[in-house]
Formats: sequence, C-alpha cells, structure tokens
Amino acid sequence: ALYPLHHLYPRLTRTRMETTHMNSTSTYTKPLPRPDPNLKPYWDFARQGKLAAQRCCDCAHVHFPPGPVCPECLSGKQEWFATSGRGTLFSWVAFHHPYWECVKPALPYNVVLVQLEEGPLIASNLIDEDLSGLKLGMAVEAVFEPIPGGMVIPKFKVCAH
Repeated sequence: ALYPLHHLYPRLTRTRMETTHMNSTSTYTKPLPRPDPNLKPYWDFARQGKLAAQRCCDCAHVHFPPGPVCPECLSGKQEWFATSGRGTLFSWVAFHHPYWECVKPALPYNVVLVQLEEGPLIASNLIDEDLSGLKLGMAVEAVFEPIPGGMVIPKFKVCAH
C-alpha cells in the first residue's frame, strides 16, 4: 500500500544553516527534518549508518512510516530495528520544477520509492545515477549523507552487482 506523504510536511523545517568545513563556508538551504518522538529512533539509526523500520512485537509486521500501533494487528507493542538497507526500485520521478526555491540549484532532482527487502516502501533520493537507465526492480542499497546539525539523510544507490 502507498501512504500519502502529507504527514511529512510538519516534520520539515526550512532552516538555513551556515557550515564551516575545511576552511570554507557553505550554506545548506534545503528543508531539514525535524525529528518528532515517533521518528527519533529512525534518525538515531541513520546517524549510525543504518536504515531502520518499525516492527510489531506481536505479529512481526514490518512497517514504515512508523505509528503508535501496528497497521496489521493494531498492537501497541512496536520496536525499531536496523533493516538490511537493501531493496528494489519500485518507482521514481524527476522533478524539474522547484516547488521550494532552495532546491532550484539541484534541478532536476529525483525522488524514488524503494521497496525494502523487509517489505515496507520508503521514499528517498537516488544518488549518482542517470535516471534514463533505471528499470523497475533494480537492486538498490542505502547510503547516508551527513547534513548540518548532526543529521544524516538516508538515500539510495543502484547496487553494482
């Protein structure tokens, strides 16, 4: 099942951050995630270079995005775990219009939908790839991009094998 992404907007903050790295200053202007209590474990795992999902302790259903109850059996017993970080390309799109002014320099940018080996679908970006060569079902794996403020953003790349 596909989940609407409208619930993500309150978790984004349009923050401009000045960063200093190796004697040069750059400005990071893309929206930054604002972790809420439900997603804090996800971001904690990402800082460790691990892609996480939530699993029901009663029926073992794996789901993302997280929630207070299992979408399968409605149990309130949930746990976070590190996934394999591997999945397959389910869908993708290239955005050519800057819906946010801050992404204008990155145009066109892509958004992919990846089906993790463990089952859930997750929306992210694909790095270092010409979208014209993509095929449904291609194997992908998670990579982690550090951004200002100590956050790490999970993204995906096509597997070499």
